[in-house]
Amino acid sequence: MTDFPIRKWMRRAEDFILILLLLTMIVMAVLQIVLRNTMGFGIVWGDALVRILVLWTGLVGAMAATRQNNHININIVTRYLSSRTTLLVNALTLVFTAFICLLTAWYSLAFVRMEYEFSTPAFAGVPGWVCQSIIPVAFLVIALRCLDNAVTFFQRYRKP
Repeated sequence: MTDFPIRKWMRRAEDFILILLLLTMIVMAVLQIVLRNTMGFGIVWGDALVRILVLWTGLVGAMAATRQNNHININIVTRYLSSRTTLLVNALTLVFTAFICLLTAWYSLAFVRMEYEFSTPAFAGVPGWVCQSIIPVAFLVIALRCLDNAVTFFQRYRKP
């Protein structure tokens, strides 16, 4: 598979965002623990921020795993198939996964739109829809990557 410049840029951006999210989450969680144990108080919105960071870290991590087809899968069936048939089964599984992810992206976008209309705050004045906007974006990216990986499997299957 050709590695286009946009793919390299996206991979670097994803990795940077993932590292930044993880470091921020760790620092905020440790800061909350230290403040509560030493000063008797914590940052009021700190726990909500950590919850949002867990969501973002999980979804950006899923996007990163999907780019190299390293996501969670159950391969009990493919263990007993020929390598050629396994390519076809993997491709079809990825197409189905992409379909489910597209549905999830569509309905999560509707959810984010509702949150935008209601303007529910998440923490420290940040609107909830901003925090939840990662959901449709991540599932769309995962769907597109699944389709890209499926095409690769189909191409490998078609080669004699």
